Amino acid sequence: MIKKKKITYISEEGMDEKKKKGLKEKLKQCQKEKEEYLTQAQRARADLINYRQRQEKALEELKTFGQANVLKEILPVLDSLEMGSKDNEGIGQIKEQMKNVLDKYDLKEIKSVGEEFNPEFHEAVDQIKSKEKSGTVVEEVQKGYLLNNLVLRPSKVKVSK
Repeated sequence: MIKKKKITYISEEGMDEKKKKGLKEKLKQCQKEKEEYLTQAQRARADLINYRQRQEKALEELKTFGQANVLKEILPVLDSLEMGSKDNEGIGQIKEQMKNVLDKYDLKEIKSVGEEFNPEFHEAVDQIKSKEKSGTVVEEVQKGYLLNNLVLRPSKVKVSK
């Protein structure tokens, strides 16, 4: 518990020089302490703001990581729906519903055919002769996907030699 001190105002008139000098020194010391405490408070506030920002970023990364794990499990189902939709219109509608749901989570297909081979987004499974320029993706064996602009699964492709 802090004790309250009674404040008394002092007039410089009638005070000897030694006492004035002592009070001025004490005042300078108090001002210096005030500046130190203010600096400490400002640093603490900045640290708190930075901590909150780091926590928000970490929470967002954790959320994305959790989504990525679930979506990796769903991708084979989407691949099966893709194959089944070629022969069955009903399955095609289910595939479109699934894609609409996944779009809400910012899942995007990686464009491959006709693009230049990029090891960040493509995994070459074969090289074939083609009239395309060397290093161009000619065929997509398995679709690749991005989640929040990060590769969730690279596209498996055939590249021209």
